[in-house]
Amino acid sequence: MIQYDSLLNQNLLHIKPSGIRKFFDLAEKMDDVISLGVGEPDFLTPWHIRQEAVKTLDVGKTRYTANAGLLALRREISKYIENNYHLHYDYESEVLVTVGGSEGIDLFIRAVTNAGDEIIVPEPSFVCYNPIVSICGGIPVPLVTKEENNFKITAQALKAAITPKTKALILPYPNNPTGAILERAELEEIAAVLRESDILVISDEIYASLTYGGKTHVSIASLEGMPERCVVINGFSKTFSMTGWRLGYALGPKPIIEQMTKLHQFAIMSAPTTSQFGAIEALKNGQEDTEKMKAEYDFRRRYIVKAFNDIGLHCFNPEGAFYCFPSIRSTGLSSDEFCERLLKEKKVAVVPGTAFGASGEGYIRVSYCYSVEHIKTAIGRIKEFLGELKNES
Repeated sequence: MIQYDSLLNQNLLHIKPSGIRKFFDLAEKMDDVISLGVGEPDFLTPWHIRQEAVKTLDVGKTRYTANAGLLALRREISKYIENNYHLHYDYESEVLVTVGGSEGIDLFIRAVTNAGDEIIVPEPSFVCYNPIVSICGGIPVPLVTKEENNFKITAQALKAAITPKTKALILPYPNNPTGAILERAELEEIAAVLRESDILVISDEIYASLTYGGKTHVSIASLEGMPERCVVINGFSKTFSMTGWRLGYALGPKPIIEQMTKLHQFAIMSAPTTSQFGAIEALKNGQEDTEKMKAEYDFRRRYIVKAFNDIGLHCFNPEGAFYCFPSIRSTGLSSDEFCERLLKEKKVAVVPGTAFGASGEGYIRVSYCYSVEHIKTAIGRIKEFLGELKNES
């Protein structure tokens, strides 16, 4: 028999599957499960975007595009990010259209990482960063954030994590899973540390359009001296509720984007053509849709944070994205135990904080991109679960 373990990529072989998918897959096998686990908007893609995409299919616009994406789309991306985030990129040489923001992250890490390079990764954070770094032979260096610091990285902690082997910093704000954001003054302090080095930054800004409480997203790439060292990742999934369209983009210095495009060319060829035409319409005429969705998310955010605090689970107040990160330490259960029992006993699916790094222990990630009625039902079941736990002790 073939010994597959000896033939497969050893770096990949030792990486665990996504902790998010684990609970999603378990929930799919059960009836009547209320899921607050997956970060997928419950809004349909706005009709005018879908309509434009259908039109392009009707007239047969179904061929490959340029590797970097439709020139018209790259032009609109350049306009959009300049108008909204004060970032300036040449649409012909500094913009790459990708298959979701996730491909952009993968391309950047593969383009810059050599064996032994250290990549600083704040935790808790999205599940893909560490595995991709490890597959490339790099070394993920966790930079632990804590609730007492509002889950923000600090310039002091960053400076302490830097070594001669540091190649890049991943900056995932607004943050998944915590909902933390970084404001301009905090970014200026981080930028001051980075300007003293040749360290690159990948700024994952997929939730840039979703900030609350009067806060506005600031990109580190907009600060003095930072564009030359930053690649910004963004996309259409969250901003325009276009998750299944699988479309994102990377913005950065031409020498880095050229290498990312080369990888994209060999692995993907080009992002889906129909999705690209839909994205042009989204950027031109979708701002009002985004604002309506954001207002609804903000209502749900305030509702769910208060609900968790009311039932006795202290909940950090998120200022971005569409997740909250309540603490379950008071229950005495680990994050995994809490989520497994909640799913089996009350049929509510949430994600253990440990899916986002070891520092997530004691927390769960809950998405509020679901209807208020959906959230209300789930909270009711969680309250029952907490009551039954108390009766056990």
